[in-house]
Parts: sequence; C-alpha cells; structure tokens
Amino acid sequence: MTEEEIQKHKADIDGMSREAMCRLWRFAPPGHPYFVSGSEVHEYFNKRFKELGGFSPQISKKIGW
Repeated sequence: MTEEEIQKHKADIDGMSREAMCRLWRFAPPGHPYFVSGSEVHEYFNKRFKELGGFSPQISKKIGW
C-alpha cells in the first residue's frame, strides 16, 4: 500500500462514526485493508475504534448479524 493510500484510509477512518466502525468490523469481507493484522491502517483503525469506545451491547444489537 502506498503512503497516499494509507493517508486516504486514515482520513476515511477519521470520518467514520462508532457505529459505522462496528458495522465494518462485523461485516467486512476477509482481507479488508483495515483488518490486515500488523498493517499501519489496521493499527490506526484499532486505535480510533478504542478511542470511540468500541462495541457496546446496544450497538451490537442494533447492527445485528
């Protein structure tokens, strides 16, 4: 992934709500760039997700399976 792509993903992550991040976490297809373990984008996503509070029972119920 190029530095430009990384910065684009980070900007997209910054624009996501907590619920949107939970939905992506639960429903993203395998290999989604935000969830490639050890990548800079993955670390950035995790940090922001934790800052926003991560999953809650209410959000989990709202987005379903």
